[in-house]
Amino acid sequence: MQSKSCVPPGRRPSTSLLDAPRPGGHDALPSVKVSRAKILENGIRCRCPNCGRRTIFQEGRLFKVNESCPNCGLGIEKGDGAFLGPFVINYGVTAFGVMVPIILFHVAGRLGAAATLSLSLVAALVVPLLLYRLSWGWWLTLYYFVLPGNVPGNLEGRAGDDE
Repeated sequence: MQSKSCVPPGRRPSTSLLDAPRPGGHDALPSVKVSRAKILENGIRCRCPNCGRRTIFQEGRLFKVNESCPNCGLGIEKGDGAFLGPFVINYGVTAFGVMVPIILFHVAGRLGAAATLSLSLVAALVVPLLLYRLSWGWWLTLYYFVLPGNVPGNLEGRAGDDE
């Protein structure tokens, strides 16, 4: 018995969700000008995920984030809750990457109580300051890595989520 295909004549059967027809009659995925690899590379280096320039922060200011990239228009600070992503990354690295090892050294008997408290206090104050700029770059990398179609270089004239 021959099985009937649900695929219209002249079309190949879809093998994944990415091959499925898109709403609005667009069968092919849009071409990506800024790849996920490029987004990752730019973000790790704390650069704009779209154009690769050092424009996340205002020039000459250590902690002032631009609302958008002055070079390409990528939305960086998107509103009231925009700081939460970098905050969570900064907190996670500080708490689990620095504080937990200090506490484990104390529990293992390698650090005394005074040294543990001193190191914890210094780490809690200094590490977030050192990671502030990196956490913004890492957050933008994560955001646009998951949603590469929202990078202005990949919008191709269509309205984006970030507008």
